[in-house]
Amino acid sequence: MSFSPINIFNEEASEERAENARLSSFIGAIAVGDLVKSTLGPKGMDKILQSMSTGEIMVTNDGATILKSIWLDNPAAKVLVNLSKVQDDEVGDGTTSVCVFASELLREAEKLVAHKIHPQIIIEGYRIASAAALAALEAAAVDNGSDPAKFRKDLINIARTTLSSKVLSQDREYFSELAVDAVLRLKGSTNLDNIQIIKKVGGRLLDSYLDEGFILDKKIGVNCPKRIENATILIANTPMDTDKIKVFGARVRVDATGKLAELERAERDKMRDKVDKIKAHGINCFVNRQLIYNWPEQLFADAGIASIEHADFDGVERLALVTGGEIASTFDHPELVKLGKCKLIEEIMIGEDKLIKFSGVAAGEACTVVLRGATHQLLDEAERSLHDALAVLSQTVKETRTVLGGGCSEMLMSKAVDEAAATTAGKKAMAVEAFARALRQMPTILADNAGYDSSDLVARLRAAHYAGKTTAGLDMDKGDVGDVRDLGITESYKLKRQVVLSASEAAEMILRVDDILRAAPRQRSRQ
Repeated sequence: MSFSPINIFNEEASEERAENARLSSFIGAIAVGDLVKSTLGPKGMDKILQSMSTGEIMVTNDGATILKSIWLDNPAAKVLVNLSKVQDDEVGDGTTSVCVFASELLREAEKLVAHKIHPQIIIEGYRIASAAALAALEAAAVDNGSDPAKFRKDLINIARTTLSSKVLSQDREYFSELAVDAVLRLKGSTNLDNIQIIKKVGGRLLDSYLDEGFILDKKIGVNCPKRIENATILIANTPMDTDKIKVFGARVRVDATGKLAELERAERDKMRDKVDKIKAHGINCFVNRQLIYNWPEQLFADAGIASIEHADFDGVERLALVTGGEIASTFDHPELVKLGKCKLIEEIMIGEDKLIKFSGVAAGEACTVVLRGATHQLLDEAERSLHDALAVLSQTVKETRTVLGGGCSEMLMSKAVDEAAATTAGKKAMAVEAFARALRQMPTILADNAGYDSSDLVARLRAAHYAGKTTAGLDMDKGDVGDVRDLGITESYKLKRQVVLSASEAAEMILRVDDILRAAPRQRSRQ
């Protein structure tokens, strides 16, 4: 009888068990946390991501962008990548914080497992700690939703705090006002499609501005009117070219050039009929997703209708949304087509480029942010930064409670968790204390990234909170402990709550793992 282990898997499949599987999970998740840790906070650094296939580069410090751009093999590391994506979709910001906090929880859990504490006991302790932390966070939250002046100040502070760790940090006063104005136009909606961002290279970041209405990065057709008041717009997705027979692979054989001329005439007549049907809608502006050839363009110009071609999918969908129209593909029943309306269509210049501006659109909340900057990479990062701020602000307009940033909320929560640990019996208390240590790591990382003495600063911050100064936090400009309410370092309650919830749940899930099975790759065989 053989006592050698029986392998039940395919020869190329692999299995990691017990301690090895747990160690692999811990190492992978902690490595991801360490990767993005240096980008956290107002003094965080940027990363350059370079594509090996195209050579394209991206400069960013956005956690979600960094993590979704890198290829990872470790399954636990992939859990943290998904975690940052969910945070990005749910709130829009806090993508780095959620990864770093989850990895710190797992770093603490690794030490407890090394002390022979069972993962399920650690999970129980983490659940007690998470409940205590969230209760403390909710108690500290302030709601100024009923006072418009105070709430606007809160929104500007949140935008400044969000932008302080981004490329727009030097001009955060200007961009926070711009972001708040854009979000308040949405009147409580979280649909950011109404806010369009156009990037134009040239000028400097401070040349960026918020424009009411909708700007389309296209040109009005030749000989068409360049300014239309009280416009009625038909938005379409239809072919407007005359010199193609639209049957795939079709061939036409003729025995005389006159027959060819007849074919061309038939095509032109067919197009004229189509243009007549479009004109029957009583419009003075026609926007098409596809090309408009010279012949139909001339017919539109003769009728005094401005034609705009090749407005691509994003353009026509957003234009339909803001003008209150719908995208049409057939024109036989004008009475069934919903037309878009706006007060003025005109050509404007931004830098060297001509664009089309739609003012006084049906959706009054629509607006366009025009971003200027020196390079494409700077503009891309500025767009990501502004999008994060807009997303957080739109969520805050719905959930109006705010909490304090600068490590203040984390220290409040860690104090509450330490108090919960003192009343928790058994080994679970060690896990509750570990959760508090992980929370204190967040202000520690903020201070480390700024080059300050984190041990001294965090110890002073902790002492201030135990002395009853519940608004004490880190002032990263002076490298000291200050009153973050006076400094205006404010964050969204929903964002902080989501970070704690998501990170603790992800850490619990990775802690449960005791076996990693890797399937054998599927063989490709030629028949």
